Amino acid sequence: MKKDKKNDLLEIFAGSSIEAEIVSSLLKNAEIENFLKDEYMGTLAPWQVSAGGSGAVKIIIQSKDYETAKLIVEEYELNKK
Repeated sequence: MKKDKKNDLLEIFAGSSIEAEIVSSLLKNAEIENFLKDEYMGTLAPWQVSAGGSGAVKIIIQSKDYETAKLIVEEYELNKK
């Protein structure tokens, strides 16, 4: 059976649960399907969730959406400063 590379899943962002929700919303507005991984850890033990580090909430997308999603995440990172 051949594996379809365009449907592979990739992590595009990792951060606090609030940041992940914002980025997820931006991606959904651009019609990029995504889901949050480890989001309950960020809710149950937010002190253990460091932005981008161990225990962070992660956003997962399909690899076919990577280029567009990357631009959205980069713009978010640039504008949050």
